Amino acid sequence: MDPHKRSATIEVMTADETIVGGGRFGTDRDGYAAMLRHARQSPDRVWAIEGCAGIGKHIALRLLAGGEQVLFAATGTTLLDLPGIGPTDAARLLVEAGDITRFPDKAHFASWNGTAPIDASSGDQVRHRLSRAGNRQINRVLHTIARVQLRNPSPGRDYYERKKANGKAPMEAMRCVKRRLSDIVYQQMLNDTVRATTTQSRTGPGGQQGNDSDSSATGSHPNTGSSDKPLPGPAEQQPTTPLPTAS
Repeated sequence: MDPHKRSATIEVMTADETIVGGGRFGTDRDGYAAMLRHARQSPDRVWAIEGCAGIGKHIALRLLAGGEQVLFAATGTTLLDLPGIGPTDAARLLVEAGDITRFPDKAHFASWNGTAPIDASSGDQVRHRLSRAGNRQINRVLHTIARVQLRNPSPGRDYYERKKANGKAPMEAMRCVKRRLSDIVYQQMLNDTVRATTTQSRTGPGGQQGNDSDSSATGSHPNTGSSDKPLPGPAEQQPTTPLPTAS
């Protein structure tokens, strides 16, 4: 889909990218309904939307809310490199977060998505309770990613087990994992933005690359601490750790 302010152009493609249909539809209620009727002729459909985090955001949100499977096109994101994140999860993160630089740091991002815990300590006992604030859509995405990682031997599950060994209850340990994942997602999205901005600044008129003496900077990422490094992908093994329910 190529979205515009008042219309959206779609092309219906097969798995081998053969165009078999399409059309232009308004972005008002009637146009959106007509577009869905047209799309429902293809039962196993997946939407690929350009500008998911920009002009296509509102259409992407409507499709996601309606249970449609939404991907993103030409975003330059590397979110799918992180284990446990599927295409629809990545699209949800991009659409909901928008411009990641609007969050001053990872703590603000965690507060926005509800993974920043609330202090509930009493006396010498240090405890934190669940925050019901924040974006619950993104909180559920992070919970899903955490469950995928906990099902398999990984640093994510090791982190969870360490938290339990340190006296955390299962739900508390799960919240720690989700907060860690929030930090990782924030850093990954920030890295993508820095890389895209650097690339654009080096691109000359007509899209031609300029002097490539700074090529090492183009592909570089900001340094991250050990807590911000992506967790390895899950292996194909059966679950061995009981998983907390969603919170």
